[in-house]
Amino acid sequence: MKNFLLTYKLTIIGVILGSVGGYAYYSFVGCESGSCAITSSPLNSTVYGALMGGLLLNMFQKKKPKTTRA
Repeated sequence: MKNFLLTYKLTIIGVILGSVGGYAYYSFVGCESGSCAITSSPLNSTVYGALMGGLLLNMFQKKKPKTTRA
């Protein structure tokens, strides 16, 4: 478990920051009519923010080269 957390540290931070940002977007901007697909409910905007935050910070994660056994 510790190895997993260390390996995907940036992605996990991105998911947390993105979900906070998604909920903040719903709270401050939101959608009054309810016809907006992403911002119509807090769950949708939180999940969308978490997904975007995780993907964004995952881009900066260094890839470890694969070693082959001969």
